[in-house]
Amino acid sequence: MSFDDQSLLGALFGQFDANLVQVENRLGVFISARGEKLQIEGPEDSVARARDTIQAMYDRLAMGQDLDAGAIESLIAMSNEPVLEGIINGELDAPPIMIRTRRKTIVPRSANQIPYMRQLAKDDIIFALGPAGTGKTYLAVAQAVAQLISGSVQRLILSRPAVEAGERLGFLPGDMKEKVDPYLRPLYDALYDCMPPEQVERRLASGEIEIAPIAFMRGRTLADSFIILDEAQNTTREQMKMFLTRFGQNSRMVVCGDPRQVDIPGGDRMSGLADAVTRLEGVEGIAVTRFTAADVVRHPIVGRIVEAYEGKAE
Repeated sequence: MSFDDQSLLGALFGQFDANLVQVENRLGVFISARGEKLQIEGPEDSVARARDTIQAMYDRLAMGQDLDAGAIESLIAMSNEPVLEGIINGELDAPPIMIRTRRKTIVPRSANQIPYMRQLAKDDIIFALGPAGTGKTYLAVAQAVAQLISGSVQRLILSRPAVEAGERLGFLPGDMKEKVDPYLRPLYDALYDCMPPEQVERRLASGEIEIAPIAFMRGRTLADSFIILDEAQNTTREQMKMFLTRFGQNSRMVVCGDPRQVDIPGGDRMSGLADAVTRLEGVEGIAVTRFTAADVVRHPIVGRIVEAYEGKAE
């Protein structure tokens, strides 16, 4: 392989060629670098995947996007798809699939993130099901921030059931807000990653961004809003029906959850998420994306942990 823009090679190879070593270790190939040229040796399929991965890494840098170990791991995983270029850019002649926020431009990092990102841009209600680390909530928050910044929605509402997973809320110090805030922390983290902290604080203070437990949604109609429900597997059927019927004019709603991690009494049978998907899948304007362990975009060991636990559960 050779590359036109030699100024990108330092970032492409990484410090002490760490990025190339990562590709070598994951795909079982040997890569040698001489100037602007790379030589890849190994089994034919592995060499093809390594070539596609490195080309995607170079293209990412050429577009001004970051390249870290997590991004490389995602590109390696996606290199197993039939056409890597199609995974990143979508169909031929279609615009690249991406979400632009003030702090970063987000592109798909797994195969199932592609249809999900399309759904986030066009469908009214989206159910995102799957294990931790697949980008369900993060991408929903990123799309919500993008729409809030562009003015296509007036409010961003993030909600989550304050359900204890082995802990007891009553023993936490502070008032109700202070007890509940730790349960909503992942939503804050995603917000701060997509928007400068001072903007997050200002919009929280003005009410443009609202973060609240699902119990606070009762009796409201949420118009001109982007509404996200996280950890939806821990809602009851009554809570889920209540939440879905808050939907108002010019709004979008995303419901995220992992059906395998139900913490409410009664387990799977009482989960409002599974019940809602069974009833609503196929209804016009409602989309469903199911993620698997293969879509985990955190550290690769997280994917292996998910696979191990899912295998035991079965």
